[in-house]
Amino acid sequence: MKKYLNTDDPLKVLSEIVRPLKHSSVSGLKKPGSQGMCKLRKLLFILSFLLAGLRVVAPEASFFIISESPCIRPFSDLMYATAMVETMGNALAYNEFENAVGIYQIRQIRIDEYNRRTGSNYTLSDMFDSELSAKVYLYFASLAGPYNLERIARAWNGSGPMTELYWKRIKEYL
Repeated sequence: MKKYLNTDDPLKVLSEIVRPLKHSSVSGLKKPGSQGMCKLRKLLFILSFLLAGLRVVAPEASFFIISESPCIRPFSDLMYATAMVETMGNALAYNEFENAVGIYQIRQIRIDEYNRRTGSNYTLSDMFDSELSAKVYLYFASLAGPYNLERIARAWNGSGPMTELYWKRIKEYL
């Protein structure tokens, strides 16, 4: 519990508090009134000057800086693995047999479904743009769910027993 002193002469009260140093074991300060007390006064005087020189002020600038944190990309590893399995990362890949294009080998039926659901008007040739194909990929990945990478990968590949082999290939790159 703090004690508050009401006094008209605070220096007198403080000097009475400092006097108990006469029994101190600090070298050179054993006898009050001796050189030790003089050294103590000098030390307190110097210390008060040093502390008086410190200023605590608010910054003078009238602005503050907000730094942008990096985006959270929950599907980035899966996107990399899918790109490696599908095209070895080639954004300009074209599969003539399936008529699939881009880094994620997107087919026309996928584009039609994406356009229907989002109101977009993308074409198959737009999927050579890696940013647009990533947008389509992320849309369908988010529909499958953020926490089950196997379900996302297998849904991207289609359906049936071949998706098991596809998942094994994806896991090699995760």
